[in-house]
Amino acid sequence: MMIQKDEEEKNPVRGVRLNRFLAMGGAGSRRGVEEFIAAGRVRVDGKVVLLPAYRVTGEMTVTLDGKTILPEEKKYILLNKPKGYVCSVQDPYDPVVGDLLAEELRQYRLFPVGRLDRESEGLLVLTNDGDFAQELLHPSKSVLREYEALLSGEISRRDVRQWMGGVLLDGRLLTPVNLLIMDREPANRWISIVLAEGVKREVRRMAETFGYSVEMLIRRRIGKMELRDLPAGSYREMSRNSLWRAIRSGGSV
Repeated sequence: MMIQKDEEEKNPVRGVRLNRFLAMGGAGSRRGVEEFIAAGRVRVDGKVVLLPAYRVTGEMTVTLDGKTILPEEKKYILLNKPKGYVCSVQDPYDPVVGDLLAEELRQYRLFPVGRLDRESEGLLVLTNDGDFAQELLHPSKSVLREYEALLSGEISRRDVRQWMGGVLLDGRLLTPVNLLIMDREPANRWISIVLAEGVKREVRRMAETFGYSVEMLIRRRIGKMELRDLPAGSYREMSRNSLWRAIRSGGSV
């Protein structure tokens, strides 16, 4: 027996969509699992379901090709990324940030939210919750990121003013939210820069526009959550709510 549209309409609007449930269970991307559904390979409580929007609740049994699919437990990890690691799930040449996690966490298919390049350090979120990742990165959430950068030479006040006016990268004018020269040795070479949007190697490429290279780059803050005491290469597991609370309202690791 197949569940078609008339039976879908009888199903209360609760639970989660079938395509999302399958994706949460590691069966594939949300778009990819829709092909499985259309091919009649997915059953709910023994019945073939052809509608990606069919609502699945916790008491239902979902199978793909006869194999039961269970929703994957969501994990939220805050890592102090050290130099030398790549923000990727796998890489043929360099170690990836997932290598820093305990073996029991690697089964959860965690991925980094946003990127820090190989030579950069600091705060990084890893999760297997795609909805959380999209929410954290979406411009509408206005989650600012603060970086500390050691420049190759002393920066002038003139360059600071020009930098604050915006830098053209890839045809877009990118403007820092804030840029300060830090009271830190070596004098006039450490800056704090706050950004509202993420572009690949943004801080390094901005600095190069003014003739500087970045010798050290640390992501110090995500939203209002600050890196303080967490050693490089160490991580802390948090709940979704506690992580959001730290990002939105303030906290430190």
